[in-house]
Amino acid sequence: MATGTPATNLLTKAKVAFTLHPYEHDPRAETFGDEAAAALGVEPTRIFKTLIATVDGRLVCGVVPVAARLDLKALAAAAGGKKAAMADPAAAARATGYVVGGISPLGHRSRLPVVVDSSALGFATVYVSAGKRGLQMELAPSDLVRMAGATTAPIATS
Repeated sequence: MATGTPATNLLTKAKVAFTLHPYEHDPRAETFGDEAAAALGVEPTRIFKTLIATVDGRLVCGVVPVAARLDLKALAAAAGGKKAAMADPAAAARATGYVVGGISPLGHRSRLPVVVDSSALGFATVYVSAGKRGLQMELAPSDLVRMAGATTAPIATS
């Protein structure tokens, strides 16, 4: 898959089943996850956004439904730390190799700890960014967790 993203290339190489769902990204969209949910006609609880935070000074990837917010305190606890804050967008882009709004939880440039909200396990498949704006991938949550080397924890809040 020469035109793939690091995330899709990772899954293809590992022979993990996934389905790509492209959509027309509107550069004026204010929230990328809500845009994806509306464009694809998928419940916002099944589309997961990838957020990069700092926990005690190190970058950590949190993956939560677009219908929810990342609970920074819960993320810090899940990552074995005390204090979490959202990372600088430029630092997130550098560490992951993806542009903000297209950060996938898979195929990061630097190895980051990944925590997936435990609600993902309640679905047969979930949607996450495939590594660029306007492209989601659908896969089994168990494959997402395994391929990201992730842990699961209740890190989302409404």
